[in-house]
Amino acid sequence: MNIEERTGDSAVIVSLDGRLDGTTAPDVEKQVSAIVDRGDVRIVLDCDRMSYVSSAGLRVLLLCARKCQQGGGKLAIAGLQPECLSVLEMSGFHKIIECHETSEAALAAVS
Repeated sequence: MNIEERTGDSAVIVSLDGRLDGTTAPDVEKQVSAIVDRGDVRIVLDCDRMSYVSSAGLRVLLLCARKCQQGGGKLAIAGLQPECLSVLEMSGFHKIIECHETSEAALAAVS
């Protein structure tokens, strides 16, 4: 998993490239926690290049969303591939974490 961070106008955008599974989930959690700990509580996860999400990955997405909410912010997901979106829909996570087709829409949602 390659994790890249950039600052947008109203939120931090974290791009995930690869598989979000039991091996890589701790790295994503650590990165998002560091962002929130420094005071940036509006985060967009750009998942356009994320190819897989496991149950461990779902758990980390939920933990990250909760951490943002506890800080008074919000986390949204953008650009999920159809397979990953299907996993979020089957698990009901799309009702807990907002999912958008584009980063721009997700940025607007967290602003």
